[in-house]
Amino acid sequence: MFSRSSLAAVAAVGATALLLSACGSSAQSAPTSSAKDTIVFAAVPSEQSSSLRSQYENVIKVLEKDTGKKVEFQDATNYAAVIEGQRAGKIDIAGYGPFSYKIAKDGGVPIEPVSSAVKNPGDTPGYHSTAWVPADSTITDLSGFRGKKVCFVDAASTSGFLFPSAGLLEVGIDPNKDVTQVLAGKHDASMLSTASGQCDAGFAQDSMVPDLIKKGQLKEGQLKQVWESPLIPGSPIAMNTTTLDADTQAKVRTALQEHANVKWMVSNGICTDEASCKMPEDKPYSVKVDDKFYDPIRQVCDATHAKACNAA
Repeated sequence: MFSRSSLAAVAAVGATALLLSACGSSAQSAPTSSAKDTIVFAAVPSEQSSSLRSQYENVIKVLEKDTGKKVEFQDATNYAAVIEGQRAGKIDIAGYGPFSYKIAKDGGVPIEPVSSAVKNPGDTPGYHSTAWVPADSTITDLSGFRGKKVCFVDAASTSGFLFPSAGLLEVGIDPNKDVTQVLAGKHDASMLSTASGQCDAGFAQDSMVPDLIKKGQLKEGQLKQVWESPLIPGSPIAMNTTTLDADTQAKVRTALQEHANVKWMVSNGICTDEASCKMPEDKPYSVKVDDKFYDPIRQVCDATHAKACNAA
């Protein structure tokens, strides 16, 4: 994933891998929106999903049913590749992290957040960043991170970098000067490195440690939690507003906001039953989100002055 180099440099490299495998025409020579028969949908693999395509399979079926178009799915190398792919007009719909969405939107990428996944109808989409230390550590809160080697995820991670940076600043610790940063690349790597002693402490999204315990990669009680962030707005699916005609955009909104849920999928024959109806992040419902919903990300950016906030 990302190293200590700037996100902009990563984008130039990461985007190449995706763009070479995506639709072959350039942004300037792309077919007009009215002529598009295929929608390109990109997402970034997570630690929880060994088969990203299978996680999105039912959502893709809903999009194809509602729009009448073929959906071509792309596994992106990282969020930088998604940002640059949508900027270049190569990607029509993409799954983002909330921070990478902010980077893209405020960097001039022509996108609209459409939906975010939830466990139950009516839930507010969101999650938390958490901080962990080895069970025998004397650290009890973020103030104990000063002078320590601390695992973060990567420079464009909402729960693995941005909110942790804000949390450290709140207790008077400069995340760029008062700790030794280790960019682990992924949430699971951050936690495993903390458990093994490679880092004195580490940050990850709230579901990571329980998931690693279930998988047998961590033992119960091997790590202890010492901090939790405020609620972070949930990850959006965003639509490129320049590559799809107005009618298709309206159909995409309907598909993702109203039909991308297990009850509709079962009643319309896409799934046989709710229990086996696979959905991204194992969240069976989708709710509408808008750009304003991600203002808390912008507020944390203002507080941290993180370089990555303006990387796009």
